Amino acid sequence: MKLYDGGRAPNPRRVRVFLVEKGIEVPLVPVDMAGMEHRGEPMTSRNPLQRLPVLELDDGIILTETVAICRYFEELHPEPALFGRGALDRAMVEMWQRRIEQNLFFGVAQAFRHIHPAMKEWEVPQIPAWGEANKPKVLEFLAILDRELADREFAAGDDYSIADITGLCALDFMKPARIQVPPELTNVLRWHEALSSRPSASA
Repeated sequence: MKLYDGGRAPNPRRVRVFLVEKGIEVPLVPVDMAGMEHRGEPMTSRNPLQRLPVLELDDGIILTETVAICRYFEELHPEPALFGRGALDRAMVEMWQRRIEQNLFFGVAQAFRHIHPAMKEWEVPQIPAWGEANKPKVLEFLAILDRELADREFAAGDDYSIADITGLCALDFMKPARIQVPPELTNVLRWHEALSSRPSASA
């Protein structure tokens, strides 16, 4: 199998972090997103949505969507469990993965795509007002998350999970999106520091 990778883009990075946490090595095929290679025919034929990452299995089957790819590897390599253990734990991970993806990751992405000059040719039409509108939504959610993190080490409980991977990549992506974590959100900052100190964070 091989993983078509988009470098610094946050979605491909989520899969790379996941793989490092699992101790899984998969050959990477670099795709130059700055050069629009993800919109060329070779990638479009694999994913008509023209997005990365893309996992191509040895039999030619294609998997796209970050969490779907991670779930595939979770089934093949259950340990360490990054989607939870048991019904309740898995539900909590799913809940927080979805909350963080929808309310933090998505909002940061919208701010970046609609405000950053480098995205003008990607996001058509680029609507700066929509990008700006997402910034307070991100901060509102971070305030909620900060209160939740007062009582636990990780996003979904006592164990590191896919929800933390999504959170790490979203928080790191806030810098190019021109959003700052308010200094009073000490639990979020502590959480981010802990996630950033893991070896997988450099993936």
